[in-house]
Amino acid sequence: MTRRLIVNADDFGLTPGVNAGILGAHRHGIVSSTTVLTTAAIDAESVSALRDSDLGVGIHLNLTLGRPLSRARSLVDADGRFVRDARHAAARADAKDVEREVRAQIEKFVSLMRRAPTHLDTHHHVGLLVPVTEVMLEAARRLGVPIRSQNELARARALTAGLRTPDHFFGESGPGPYWSLPRTLAQLRVLPPGVSEFMSHPGWFDEALAYSRYGRQRETEMVGLGTPAARAALASLGITLCHFGEL
Repeated sequence: MTRRLIVNADDFGLTPGVNAGILGAHRHGIVSSTTVLTTAAIDAESVSALRDSDLGVGIHLNLTLGRPLSRARSLVDADGRFVRDARHAAARADAKDVEREVRAQIEKFVSLMRRAPTHLDTHHHVGLLVPVTEVMLEAARRLGVPIRSQNELARARALTAGLRTPDHFFGESGPGPYWSLPRTLAQLRVLPPGVSEFMSHPGWFDEALAYSRYGRQRETEMVGLGTPAARAALASLGITLCHFGEL
């Protein structure tokens, strides 16, 4: 059985440095896919560069960072901002508000990219939580696109809903950088048969990223995923790079 790999860079739109990093990691390394934060104010140059790339481009559905695109009272705090903690955000969310916000983010994506997304995933994994899960599954069914599956339960839900999804998932973002070059090379060597996703967060650190708990770690991922060393290892191991739109 063949081994296929999607390397998805989350958070396109978060900051100019993140945008430039993702595009660079695609040009020079093994990033094959990204997901856009449509709630962010993305500069026209970054949008144009993304459109012109051959990256697979999906939506990073967001209910935990910044402000909503819709009037979604159950999703925001007293200042009108999303609740940052995913579990708290999901627990207080009204399903109708989630539906409206997800639709608004999809519409914004189509307006920006002038095409449908390759797939859906969620910021801070809020899509694993009720009531967001069902809204995301329904949105993916409506669009006819795959979704991310972070674990076996999420994968079973996707398959039961008739959705395409990778067979395996790898990745995290914590106090330390995740996709260092040694970890990338080690994981490529033991990649299982089927389709795997590497969730990643490459980017160049800038002042706009100073607030983030996963800021400078992104530059380590630029080395681990965005350089010719990773590309050469992929080729030597006979692994085929792809994106969600090719599932």
